[in-house]
Amino acid sequence: MNLEALHSHNLVQSLKGKYITLDHIEHILADLNTSDELAIIGKSVLDKPIYSYTIGKGKIKIFLWSQMHGNESTTTKALLDFLCFLKSDNILATQMLDSITFLCLPMLNPDGAQAYTRENANGIDLNRDSQLLSQPESNILRQVFDDFKPDYCFNLHDQRTIFGVADSGQPATLSFLAPSFNEAREINECRLKAIYLIATINEGMQQFLPGRIGRFDDSFNINCIGDTFQFLGVPTLLFEAGHFPNDYKRELSRKFVFMSFILGFKALSENDIVSNGIDKYLNIPQNKVVFYDFIYKNVKINYDGIEKITNFAAQYKEEIVGNQLFFNAYFSKIDELEDYHGHYEYDANGAKYSDNTGFLPVLNQKADFYLDNNIKFVNGMINI
Repeated sequence: MNLEALHSHNLVQSLKGKYITLDHIEHILADLNTSDELAIIGKSVLDKPIYSYTIGKGKIKIFLWSQMHGNESTTTKALLDFLCFLKSDNILATQMLDSITFLCLPMLNPDGAQAYTRENANGIDLNRDSQLLSQPESNILRQVFDDFKPDYCFNLHDQRTIFGVADSGQPATLSFLAPSFNEAREINECRLKAIYLIATINEGMQQFLPGRIGRFDDSFNINCIGDTFQFLGVPTLLFEAGHFPNDYKRELSRKFVFMSFILGFKALSENDIVSNGIDKYLNIPQNKVVFYDFIYKNVKINYDGIEKITNFAAQYKEEIVGNQLFFNAYFSKIDELEDYHGHYEYDANGAKYSDNTGFLPVLNQKADFYLDNNIKFVNGMINI
C-alpha cells in the first residue's frame, strides 16, 4: 500500500494553507454529499452552521471532530482528504466502510475559524468547556457523543512550532496522546484500547517520520474533552499536527495525518492492532518546548555602550489582515538559548547588529534588522 500515492490521489486541491474557514469547506462537503451523508446539527454563537458527515455501515463507530480550536486547521484538511478517499472506489475504502461507521464534525468552531482564534466567538476555549458545557458548540459535541455512542473518539488538533521530540533536536511533526481518565493517570481497559491503536499508528508512521513523532503530556484535566470522553469510558485519541521543516502552511503535516488515519482505520477494520502496545506507546518520546522559528547566534550587540556577543530568537505570529494569513516574525527571546533549536538558524560569527531604532533587539519588535550594516533581514529571513 502506497500511502503517499493514496493521499496524492485524494488530495482536495482547492483546500490549501492554514486559514481554513467554513466558506472554504462548504462546497467540498456539498460535493461529497451524494447519499445524504451531510447534516446541519446546530449553530455556532454567531449562527453559523455546524455540519456532521456520516458514512459507512460497519459495527465499529468512530467519532471525529476538527477545528475545535478555530486556528487549528491542518486536521480539517486531512479529514476532508480522507472523506474523499472513502467516497472513492478504492478496495480499502470499501473494506473500511463495511466494518466502520464514521461520524465527522469537520469544523466544530466556525466562528473561531473565521476570526482565526483558538476560542469561539464568546472567547471560550471549547476544549476547557467539557464540564460546564456553557457554549452551543460544546453542547453540540456532547449531544452527538451521547447519541452516537462511539467506540472510539478522534480529537483532532494542531500544535505550535515550538514543540520538539524530547531532546532530539527534531520537530514534533505528529504527536499523539491517549488522555488520562483520572488524576493518577492509570491505565484501564478503555485507555488501553487508545494506547494500542496509537502504538499501531506510530509503528506504521515511523518509516515516514523517523524520530519526528512525539507523545503529548497526559496530565489529567476533566475540563478537557478528551479526558472527559476517556473518563466516560470511550477510548479517545488526541492527534496533534505539528511542524515539518519549511512546511509552515502544513501541507506535508496534512499528508501525514491522512496517512495516520489510513493506518489506524485499516488496523481497526482488520482487527490488526499491535501487541505489547503499552511499552511501544510509552517509548514514543514526549513532546518538549525546545524550538523557536528563528535563532541567531554569535551576534554582536551594543548594550549601554558595551559590546557583547549574544544569541536571540524570533517567533512567527500568525496574523489575519484583510482575510489573508500572514506570518510575521517578532523577537521573542534574548540570550539563554543553550537548550533550544531554531527551525531556521543563522550564525553571525560576531557580526554587529543594528536596526532602524538602535543597536540591540527588543522583545516583541518586528524581526527586521541588519548585520554589519550590509546583511539585511526582513521578517526574520535574509533579504536577498
